[in-house]
Amino acid sequence: MESGTPGELLSADTFFVGTLKGIGKVYLHAVVDTFGSYAFGFLHVSKQPEAAVAVLHNDVLPFYRTLDLPVKAVLTDNGREFCGTEKHPYELYLDLNAIEHRRTKVRTPKTNGFVERFNGTVLEEFFRVKMRETFYETVEALQADLDAWLVHYNTERPHLGYRNMGRRPIETVMSFVSQEG
Repeated sequence: MESGTPGELLSADTFFVGTLKGIGKVYLHAVVDTFGSYAFGFLHVSKQPEAAVAVLHNDVLPFYRTLDLPVKAVLTDNGREFCGTEKHPYELYLDLNAIEHRRTKVRTPKTNGFVERFNGTVLEEFFRVKMRETFYETVEALQADLDAWLVHYNTERPHLGYRNMGRRPIETVMSFVSQEG
């Protein structure tokens, strides 16, 4: 999937982090911009649509609004947190915000490669490291550490892929914004 501008196509997925003692199952609701791999993440104890909406409402859309960029489309798999009837919370939220909902073909995770790649990166660089060294008593504590890691991922960590060519995701986004301004 290709995009020519930040916000043109976002890739979203829900990733099972694991079962944490005293907390239960924890899921990462991840969203990655296909333009420059800028990523967002929200941890929750369920795969419910409301959690998938929360990351869009609280993190994704405010970020693009500050840059005066529209979010045009979101690509997801066909999971129940994203798809359902016309009254489905995720579908309604996208409709209310004039965002197109694109879905991958069933059992084709490679179609959603940007977020799948991010899932692998966050697993290797964050969860496997943090879960070994820290006992988390709350999802909020884990979220605080994830938020700090996302700042590193988006603003400090160079990305070697063809989109970023060694730049950080924020540099890729801001280079577009400065060209447009």
